[in-house]
Amino acid sequence: MTDAARPPLPPFTPETAAAKARAAEDAWNSRDPERVSLAYTTDSAWRNRAEFLEGRAAIKSFLTRKWARELDYRLIKELWTCGGNRIAVRFAYEWHDDSGSWFRSYGNENWEFDERGLMRRRIASINDLPIAATDRKFHWPAPGPRPADHPGLSELGL
Repeated sequence: MTDAARPPLPPFTPETAAAKARAAEDAWNSRDPERVSLAYTTDSAWRNRAEFLEGRAAIKSFLTRKWARELDYRLIKELWTCGGNRIAVRFAYEWHDDSGSWFRSYGNENWEFDERGLMRRRIASINDLPIAATDRKFHWPAPGPRPADHPGLSELGL
């Protein structure tokens, strides 16, 4: 069985790459591992921090673990650059652990897509910064997409 296409499709323009990044942001903000995993090829290869994953089942398992630990997760992605079938984004997300300690995690991702618009490679570098709850900048009901009028990373000075 062939996976359905996931527009926008490569080759990407700055506009279609930004739309792809926003679609990824919205999906990740759903915190639904099944929904998110369907954006990746069945044999997708990931590096997330120091963890290496291969395949949709491993991605779904990873995301299930992630969102069980990273509570009240809210993410913003911003296009950095694009070319052909590749997109680079920068991102930040806020979350707290089960003891109530808040963090803002910053990172960069390099994405490579197949011709159907499914991501076949994701390379993510991420750093965590402890923050006070009063320093949070991402305020919208979660889970769910960032509202259209909520500032992005650049507007927030991140």
